[in-house]
Amino acid sequence: MAMMLSAPRSLVSELQARGVKDARDDATSRAVYSSDASLYRVQPAAVVFPRHLDEVLTTLEVCRERGVPFTSRGAGTSLAGNAIGRGVVVDFSRHLNRVLAFDAEARTAVVEPGAVHATLQKVALAQGLRFGPDPSTHTRCTVGGMIGNNACGSRALAYGRTADNVTHLDVVTGSGTRLHLGPDGTPSSPETDALRSLVGAELGTIRTELGRFGRQVSGYSLEHLLPERGFDLRRALVGSEGTLAVVLEAGVRLVADAPHKTMVVLGFPDIGAAGDAVPAVLPFAPTACEGLDSRIVQVVRTRKGPQAVPELPGGAAWLFVEVSGDDPLEVAHRAGLVAGIDAARHSRIITDARQAAALWRIREDGGGLAGRSPAGAPAHAGWEDSAVPPESLGDYLREFDELLLAHSLTGFPFGHFGDGCVHIRLDFPFQRDDGAAAFRAFLTDAAALVARYGGSLSGEHGDGRARSELLPYMYSPAAIGLFGKVKGILDPDNLLNPGILVDPEPLDANVRVAEAGPLRTGLGFGYHQDAGDFSQAVHRCTGVGLCRAAHADNSAVMCPSYIATREEKDSTRGRARALQEMINGGATSGNKPDWRATEVHDALDLCLSCKGCSSDCPTGTDMAAYKAEVLHQSYKGRLRPASHYSLGWLPRWAGLAARAPRALNFLMRLPGIRQVGLRMAGVDQRRSIPAFAPRTFHAWFRGRQPSAAPAAQPVLLWADSFTNNFSPEVGQAAVRVLEAAGYEVRLPEKPLCCGLTWISTGQLDSARTTLRSTVDELNRSVAEGIPIVGLEPSCTGVLRSDAVELLGTEAARAVARSTQTLAEFLGTVPGYEPPRLEGTVVVAQPHCHHHAVMGWSPDAALLEKAGATVQKLGGCCGLAGNFGVERGHYEISVRIAEQQLLPAIRSTTEDAVVLADGYSCRTQIEDLSDRRGIHLAQLLDRAAHRPGGVP
Repeated sequence: MAMMLSAPRSLVSELQARGVKDARDDATSRAVYSSDASLYRVQPAAVVFPRHLDEVLTTLEVCRERGVPFTSRGAGTSLAGNAIGRGVVVDFSRHLNRVLAFDAEARTAVVEPGAVHATLQKVALAQGLRFGPDPSTHTRCTVGGMIGNNACGSRALAYGRTADNVTHLDVVTGSGTRLHLGPDGTPSSPETDALRSLVGAELGTIRTELGRFGRQVSGYSLEHLLPERGFDLRRALVGSEGTLAVVLEAGVRLVADAPHKTMVVLGFPDIGAAGDAVPAVLPFAPTACEGLDSRIVQVVRTRKGPQAVPELPGGAAWLFVEVSGDDPLEVAHRAGLVAGIDAARHSRIITDARQAAALWRIREDGGGLAGRSPAGAPAHAGWEDSAVPPESLGDYLREFDELLLAHSLTGFPFGHFGDGCVHIRLDFPFQRDDGAAAFRAFLTDAAALVARYGGSLSGEHGDGRARSELLPYMYSPAAIGLFGKVKGILDPDNLLNPGILVDPEPLDANVRVAEAGPLRTGLGFGYHQDAGDFSQAVHRCTGVGLCRAAHADNSAVMCPSYIATREEKDSTRGRARALQEMINGGATSGNKPDWRATEVHDALDLCLSCKGCSSDCPTGTDMAAYKAEVLHQSYKGRLRPASHYSLGWLPRWAGLAARAPRALNFLMRLPGIRQVGLRMAGVDQRRSIPAFAPRTFHAWFRGRQPSAAPAAQPVLLWADSFTNNFSPEVGQAAVRVLEAAGYEVRLPEKPLCCGLTWISTGQLDSARTTLRSTVDELNRSVAEGIPIVGLEPSCTGVLRSDAVELLGTEAARAVARSTQTLAEFLGTVPGYEPPRLEGTVVVAQPHCHHHAVMGWSPDAALLEKAGATVQKLGGCCGLAGNFGVERGHYEISVRIAEQQLLPAIRSTTEDAVVLADGYSCRTQIEDLSDRRGIHLAQLLDRAAHRPGGVP
């Protein structure tokens, strides 16, 4: 009988056969995990999402058998490239993310490696405790990732680094040995015994070169293995960047959260002077001492408005100092002493908690805000984490500034100045042919500079792919050799994160941005902020991962689909990575980008085009525009999905329906007709068909008598297609509100469409044609000095942003400057007093485009002035125009609505007002609940015309 030979299993098939259920090697997963928050791009062979520790151990076992590299990954917020690899990338954050135990009395907790810092912190703060280290990415970074990098954060001054706060580690080495490392010492094993012998032979090197100051994070922290430190392998593994062992579980130390905190802001003429002042601040035992200068503050003012930055003391650079303690009087006294140091020219003690939070938010968002350099060019990580002893910080900053000038680079430094740690992103000229060479030249000079100051290449981010090659600038050949020997003992086959720290890959290899060529021709949008380059636009995403965070303070919309699915591909970052792979893959292979690539459309499928990322992401990534561009390029000259014709052309169909709306509404209610219509339209059967208005808003307006005085100042009320054809009552209310404010309301001579539905379905040529006509018509009023008020937030947002990108004309810019929301306009009317709303509870669901493009703060201010009690919701309603009604999106749409909107509606009282300016938001509310939402115009109109002024 002949022997039957079976073909060898693929890596993923082998993993799945051995019980690793969620192992993937599809193009989408490999694309979105090809990068982290660093400059680097390395496609993995597979991605694994372990559900329990046995799957981690099995994955490592298979990797050892096959000689496949194993890379641990948390939230993927690594700035140095130490969370990507060519073999198997293991994402611990998806399932292994629990707080396993919490002991308030002992002040300890036990967590899985994928536990998010904010999750642990929430549990701890409820008991008056906290996990001390707090990186700026605390809303999404994982404890396992913090262990990998020895993360510190702004409050390491008071609470120490991650290495100082780990009570035990359960790990498995690269050789497969399981170790439990606790405070009672390191157990004996062949590996640990070999390490003891090695340390005994290298005491001189370890004692003289390692552990010299607090932020010396580069290399391995072998000082913890010294006999006088108890041969503490637990702490030595912290900061080893996943190259020596895989963390399976961690115990952490918690500290008391001081009940009283005060922020002191010190002003200086320049960043060097701020650095000089640090030694004068440290004797007052600050909890934090952070530095930044006017360049990053100006970015915030430009992007979010002057109100986003509370008043700062005079100067061009500042130290943000926090003092805390148990005694409020003692804290106040210390704050006064800090404010009075001689080195500071100006100071301000911040007593308002909201102002303090806004200032700390600027510092937390620094990494993303610095994504554009002072010169306006893209700025990158790579040398973003150097550290020197604090007493040398001022001199180092001045000499570093000279180095930037010598290399023709710009950036704005900020960071943990109390620890001597400096963060900065630099505009390396990767667009040039010699860009990678310029990157290398600067990094080698910068490494020599920091070494001359006795500093560290990395102060908390790790060395990764960016700096491992530079370790010889900082350490002797004996120390470098020692690192290799340690790696050889714990990971003899070099499977754990190879190319990091030991035998490093070149720092200029696999640089994502350098590999990406420009993409400027044949585009739908102008990308004026990105030099007309789609490649530069999608590379705005630096990977900071804020899109993976849940925002409990309702301050953000981004990213609703990720919060619903917890899939990396459904985050803004994951989508950006898929688009970057489309561009990079084409560039490295010599082919054109494949706009129709499966992985690109798979990643974009659940993008709601909410535009939340355009304002909430510190880098200004606008995934809604990128999705529209991809659809535009993919279907140009091709047959489109049915929904692109039904929903994308909705204004056109609405215009036709206006001729016989009652007949059409009746027809759509007939048995069978509705189902057939929805099926043909590509709409989910569970959705309702909105009724066309019996009479359009324009028709109503033409038939009425104006009530304002003829001499009143005119305002142009622009009724979009939704207001005109579906919600004329909104327009009618707006007319009465504006007339009551003393204005003569005018309408365009005919209904005007902004092209929104064509934009969202990627029909950009049609959108441009529609918009050009609309802008030209509206610009006539602008030329006469007549302001424009828009009612539908998404359509108003088109005039404020997309129209400029699509048309690029002065007329479009003029219309954008002159178009306001109702609340914005009323807020500028001299002496305007809104009708009283005392006793009215308002549950407000701001439209995503309202939040992202115009901002909802004028609405909040107007409602506060009227006396309403407002509960503002964050996040998206889940409908988002055509998204939520398309087949295949219903379940996700409902899941997103369940994040905030539906629970808030269910818990509110019967007499509460559900405020939703967006037509899609009101449709979602009516589809999924028994409540109806109303527009701000309706709320103000009803309040003005009812007894007592209350709706």
